[in-house]
Amino acid sequence: MEQEELTGKIIGAAIAVHRELGPGFLESVYEEAMCVELAAVGLKFVRQLPVEIRYRGQRVGEHRLDLLVEDTVVVELKAVFEIQDIFYATLRSYLRATGKSVGLLLNFATVTLQPKRIGPDLPVRS
Repeated sequence: MEQEELTGKIIGAAIAVHRELGPGFLESVYEEAMCVELAAVGLKFVRQLPVEIRYRGQRVGEHRLDLLVEDTVVVELKAVFEIQDIFYATLRSYLRATGKSVGLLLNFATVTLQPKRIGPDLPVRS
Protein backbone atom coordinates (compact mmCIF):
# COMPACT_ATOMS: atom_id res chain seq x y z
CA MET A 1 0.00 0.00 0.00
CA GLU A 2 1.38 3.42 -0.93
CA GLN A 3 1.97 6.01 1.80
CA GLU A 4 -0.73 8.34 0.47
CA GLU A 5 -3.30 5.54 0.48
CA LEU A 6 -2.21 4.35 3.92
CA THR A 7 -2.32 7.81 5.48
CA GLY A 8 -5.73 8.30 3.86
CA LYS A 9 -7.04 5.15 5.56
CA ILE A 10 -5.63 6.23 8.91
CA ILE A 11 -7.19 9.68 8.56
CA GLY A 12 -10.48 8.00 7.59
CA ALA A 13 -10.31 5.94 10.79
CA ALA A 14 -9.63 9.10 12.81
CA ILE A 15 -12.59 10.87 11.19
CA ALA A 16 -14.82 7.94 12.16
CA VAL A 17 -13.59 8.14 15.75
CA HIS A 18 -14.05 11.91 15.85
CA ARG A 19 -17.58 11.68 14.41
CA GLU A 20 -18.57 9.17 17.07
CA LEU A 21 -16.85 10.68 20.11
CA GLY A 22 -16.48 14.35 19.20
CA PRO A 23 -14.04 16.65 21.02
CA GLY A 24 -13.58 16.79 24.78
CA PHE A 25 -11.90 13.55 25.85
CA LEU A 26 -8.35 12.76 26.94
CA GLU A 27 -5.82 11.58 24.36
CA SER A 28 -5.89 8.11 25.93
CA VAL A 29 -9.58 7.75 25.03
CA TYR A 30 -8.89 8.65 21.41
CA GLU A 31 -5.91 6.27 21.36
CA GLU A 32 -8.08 3.39 22.52
CA ALA A 33 -10.81 4.27 20.02
CA MET A 34 -8.26 4.57 17.20
CA CYS A 35 -7.02 1.07 17.99
CA VAL A 36 -10.57 -0.27 17.74
CA GLU A 37 -11.13 1.56 14.44
CA LEU A 38 -7.75 0.64 12.89
CA ALA A 39 -8.40 -3.02 13.69
CA ALA A 40 -11.90 -2.73 12.19
CA VAL A 41 -10.49 -1.44 8.88
CA GLY A 42 -7.81 -4.13 8.82
CA LEU A 43 -4.69 -2.06 9.51
CA LYS A 44 -1.87 -3.50 11.59
CA PHE A 45 -0.56 -1.27 14.35
CA VAL A 46 1.50 -1.17 17.51
CA ARG A 47 0.59 1.21 20.30
CA GLN A 48 2.95 2.79 22.84
CA LEU A 49 5.95 1.38 20.97
CA PRO A 50 9.16 2.14 22.89
CA VAL A 51 11.77 3.91 20.77
CA GLU A 52 15.34 4.26 21.97
CA ILE A 53 16.80 7.73 21.60
CA ARG A 54 20.52 7.81 20.87
CA TYR A 55 23.10 10.59 20.90
CA ARG A 56 26.64 9.99 19.62
CA GLY A 57 26.02 6.28 19.75
CA GLN A 58 24.86 6.34 23.36
CA ARG A 59 21.36 5.60 24.59
CA VAL A 60 20.12 8.82 26.19
CA GLY A 61 16.45 8.07 26.62
CA GLU A 62 13.33 6.43 25.42
CA HIS A 63 10.06 7.66 23.96
CA ARG A 64 6.84 5.81 23.34
CA LEU A 65 5.03 6.37 20.06
CA ASP A 66 1.28 6.68 20.33
CA LEU A 67 0.82 4.44 17.29
CA LEU A 68 2.93 2.93 14.53
CA VAL A 69 0.67 1.78 11.69
CA GLU A 70 1.72 -0.88 9.18
CA ASP A 71 5.32 -0.43 10.39
CA THR A 72 5.32 2.71 8.24
CA VAL A 73 3.39 5.67 9.65
CA VAL A 74 4.10 7.25 13.05
CA VAL A 75 0.83 8.59 14.46
CA GLU A 76 0.86 11.22 17.18
CA LEU A 77 -2.49 11.87 18.84
CA LYS A 78 -3.39 15.18 20.42
CA ALA A 79 -6.40 16.57 22.25
CA VAL A 80 -5.39 20.22 22.46
CA PHE A 81 -7.06 23.55 21.80
CA GLU A 82 -4.51 24.53 19.16
CA ILE A 83 -1.75 22.74 17.25
CA GLN A 84 1.58 24.37 18.08
CA ASP A 85 4.83 24.35 16.11
CA ILE A 86 6.53 22.21 18.78
CA PHE A 87 4.18 19.31 17.93
CA TYR A 88 5.47 19.31 14.33
CA ALA A 89 9.08 19.45 15.53
CA THR A 90 8.45 16.63 17.99
CA LEU A 91 6.89 14.38 15.36
CA ARG A 92 9.79 15.05 12.98
CA SER A 93 12.16 14.01 15.80
CA TYR A 94 10.19 10.78 16.22
CA LEU A 95 10.52 10.14 12.49
CA ARG A 96 14.30 10.59 12.69
CA ALA A 97 14.53 8.33 15.75
CA THR A 98 12.53 5.55 14.06
CA GLY A 99 13.90 5.95 10.55
CA LYS A 100 10.34 6.32 9.24
CA SER A 101 9.54 8.90 6.58
CA VAL A 102 5.91 9.84 7.23
CA GLY A 103 3.90 10.79 10.28
CA LEU A 104 0.41 11.95 11.08
CA LEU A 105 -0.48 14.48 13.73
CA LEU A 106 -4.16 14.06 14.65
CA ASN A 107 -5.88 16.61 16.88
CA PHE A 108 -9.24 15.48 18.24
CA ALA A 109 -9.99 18.48 20.49
CA THR A 110 -11.54 20.68 17.82
CA VAL A 111 -15.02 20.73 16.27
CA THR A 112 -13.58 19.08 13.15
CA LEU A 113 -10.66 16.67 13.26
CA GLN A 114 -7.32 18.32 12.44
CA PRO A 115 -5.12 15.81 10.55
CA LYS A 116 -1.64 16.88 9.43
CA ARG A 117 0.76 14.78 7.36
CA ILE A 118 4.39 15.30 8.35
CA GLY A 119 7.54 14.09 6.64
CA PRO A 120 10.85 15.20 5.26
CA ASP A 121 9.40 15.48 1.75
CA LEU A 122 5.78 16.17 2.65
CA PRO A 123 4.44 19.65 3.16
CA VAL A 124 2.29 20.13 6.24
CA ARG A 125 -1.28 19.81 5.02
CA SER A 126 -4.67 18.62 6.13
